Amino acid sequence: MRRVIALLALLLVAYLVTMVVVVTMIWGNINRVDAAPDASDRPAASAGANYLLVGTDSREELSDDQRSQFATGNFEGHRADTVMLLHVPGFGDPTLVSLPRDSYVEVRGHGWQKLNSAHSFGGPELLVDTVEQSTGLRIDGYLEIGFGGFVNVVEHVGGVEMCLDAPIQDTRAHIDLPAGCQELSGAEALGYVRMRYSDPRGDLGRVERQREFLAALVQRMASPATLLNPVRLHQVGTATGDSMSFGEDTSMFEAGRMVLAMRAVSAGSGTSTTVPVADADHRTNVGSTVLWDEQGASALFTALRNGDQVTVDP
Repeated sequence: MRRVIALLALLLVAYLVTMVVVVTMIWGNINRVDAAPDASDRPAASAGANYLLVGTDSREELSDDQRSQFATGNFEGHRADTVMLLHVPGFGDPTLVSLPRDSYVEVRGHGWQKLNSAHSFGGPELLVDTVEQSTGLRIDGYLEIGFGGFVNVVEHVGGVEMCLDAPIQDTRAHIDLPAGCQELSGAEALGYVRMRYSDPRGDLGRVERQREFLAALVQRMASPATLLNPVRLHQVGTATGDSMSFGEDTSMFEAGRMVLAMRAVSAGSGTSTTVPVADADHRTNVGSTVLWDEQGASALFTALRNGDQVTVDP
């Protein structure tokens, strides 16, 4: 019995050491970007931590064939195609808030613009600064992924199951999906989260699908079959690390908080919502924009800043 116990203890130690090595390798493989604004008027720390999750429309990782297959076009440069604010309180459930990419906000040095243009003008740093100035919330961590990285992550987790109430057809996004539950490939998933022209709610419908898909993707990535299997964890983690970028000042601890918070939201613990909107087709000199409901948005961000209960409807 002593030999059996000693052997089991040895195997446990070996397993733990292996997991530590795998996690360290994954973390060392992740790309870094400068996302901390160099501004003297950054908001003070709030109750809890705030993380910015960004999906860009960068095509840099895509070949010409992939650009055609994914219907991304040949636009050069980068804009924020998806922007989500993840709030993790000291105690309680997290809140995931979609900030529509066409939100009409003030971008430092560029006047009033669409939110996604801040990334194009000044990269992650200016995008974080714009979100901080628009919400009054200090951003504590940053995560970014491009089109090619998104497809790569979905493919490496073996696809993501989505259950559709009705068929979806969108020629611009190159998707033709039947109703019902099905596994979406990387290309199908990209079209699903980008599609808006066939959605009568436009960008507001799209951000709901993005949060829904993110929840399903996190559930797949954070399943016990992946997290507890060092071989599988290394495969998925390495592919994921190659495909995304964290802010230079985002620590491993903060990255872990992001994952746990997103997993909680995907399991139904927490709030998943869109910033309150007054006009989804607000005409401006930069085109059709999304105008926030000033009173509702202020109430939401004040609640997050003070650690109060969020009462905004999903």
